[in-house]
Amino acid sequence: MDEPLHRHRCVVAFGDTDASGWMHFPNAFRYAEAAEHEFLRSRGVLVFDRAEGGWPRVKAGAEFKRPLLPGDSIQVQLRISRIGGASVAWEFEILNPGGEPAVSGTMTSVRVNAAGRPQVLSQEERDALG
Repeated sequence: MDEPLHRHRCVVAFGDTDASGWMHFPNAFRYAEAAEHEFLRSRGVLVFDRAEGGWPRVKAGAEFKRPLLPGDSIQVQLRISRIGGASVAWEFEILNPGGEPAVSGTMTSVRVNAAGRPQVLSQEERDALG
């Protein structure tokens, strides 16, 4: 990945694996979302508030290249590929303990108000994301 905007480190929990002993695929999105929320909070951007809304997913996809096992120390690398009127498109990559790409993917989130309607990103939010 070209220069990630944010790096998030964590460990694959035993409960995040399936009967094969490998990380169960939906957990890649949980780890990517944890990185996204950590990044947003670090920039002072709202993650979620009942009165102000949040950032629901409207699109997500991933390619799985190598297994991740319980106890693996992993790194999620995150970057923004596009900022739209009310949306942010993210690219993420999860590296295994050897630093090799195990998962690569994309997610698109839309900023919504408390009623769930798209809300145009403010200049302050754009500046914080950039």
